[in-house]
Amino acid sequence: MYDIIVAGGGTSGCAAAYTAGKAGLKVLLIEKNIHLGGSITSGLVVPVMKSGENQINTEFYNALISELSAIGGQVTYQGNSGWFNPELTKIALDRLMEKASVDVILGTSIESVQKAGRDIVSVSINTKILSEYSEQIDTNNNYIYSHNILSEPIAARYIIDATGNCEIGKISGCDFLEENHENQPVSLRFIMSGVDLSVFAKWLLEVDKDREVTSVEEIDGVVHLSTAYTWDNDKDWALAPFFDDAVNKNLIKDYDRNYFQIFTVAGMPDAVAFNCPRLVDKINPLNIMDTSMALKYARSSILRLSRFCKTYFPGFENAYVSNIADMLGVRVSRRIKGRYVYTIDDITEHRTFEHPVVVSDYPVDVHSAQKDESILDKTSDYQLPIEALMSADIDNLFVIGRCISADFKAQAALRVQASCFSMGEGAAKYIINTLKEY
Repeated sequence: MYDIIVAGGGTSGCAAAYTAGKAGLKVLLIEKNIHLGGSITSGLVVPVMKSGENQINTEFYNALISELSAIGGQVTYQGNSGWFNPELTKIALDRLMEKASVDVILGTSIESVQKAGRDIVSVSINTKILSEYSEQIDTNNNYIYSHNILSEPIAARYIIDATGNCEIGKISGCDFLEENHENQPVSLRFIMSGVDLSVFAKWLLEVDKDREVTSVEEIDGVVHLSTAYTWDNDKDWALAPFFDDAVNKNLIKDYDRNYFQIFTVAGMPDAVAFNCPRLVDKINPLNIMDTSMALKYARSSILRLSRFCKTYFPGFENAYVSNIADMLGVRVSRRIKGRYVYTIDDITEHRTFEHPVVVSDYPVDVHSAQKDESILDKTSDYQLPIEALMSADIDNLFVIGRCISADFKAQAALRVQASCFSMGEGAAKYIINTLKEY
């Protein structure tokens, strides 16, 4: 019997598991990949974007910053402490779960749930990729084979769905909010290494004078930078002539340059992380044929973009693709129907709630595959209530991360990592307080 089972070891799931474990609850964290971190590690989504000065439920985020800083995987750039190293984040999260006494199972997922009334009472994990038997060694170093307890249902008081696609809500028969016409393009991130950042930074500062788009800072003797370009006409993009020339020469496809954003990476002094390519084809992230096609198209685009950088950017002459994300960057898929459906009006009218789990000022950020149709609407602080993380159908099921109970535009503001950290921590604290009452 666990107090909490967390399905999904990404940003929100790790925050929930760590918070509950540190409070003394018995916690099991189940992750389908072979490491924790989700969008940060598998998706290469770095850095964590700032989400205001008044955030709440940030203890886990600060613990992760400290853990990464201790092993050389974090820097604070332009006032943002969320510049992480994706590979070292895997190690930092292992350490944090151990410190919080969280049981972690990697490489599998929850296959089914067992319900009693309006509660999930236990879950069963997918044992098809696990050994049929677990091994124990006796004092004479002879193997003794015992029945694998993982094949039995695992009981819990509360279930937290942090799977991104709300997989536990799906197999539990919950209602959802998504509509077929509501989608955002997916991306596939990558990293190039072997970049002479000093040369590139000097050139970049000369080419682009807009410090809201391009910035450079030296931290402990290492150059860090950020820049961007899109095919939209909302800005006079400094990099536009280079992309135009590359398209005219057929070095890249026109759609390859629809969104381009790059950052340096903590602990990688010759590397640049790319927030692209963003795919213009409509992809259903819940359809395996769509996602398979998207991965192949994206990797082809990565090859073209890498050649573009080597051709046009000083400092990239000896650069090479060193890492391609293991998962697509999905901005929206399923959204649970919760006890409260959070709306864009809650954001624009700055409504307050009795039990907020998130305070953020991150913009309403809707990506579009069409030119000049993306939305980035800035706002001041807004709150997300705990009820938007509670299933309307199952009393002991909490849903955190991008699959929360929110309408399409509201979710576009709340799907970012900083808010997901707060959601996970806030959900765990609510459960902790509920258990204390009983």
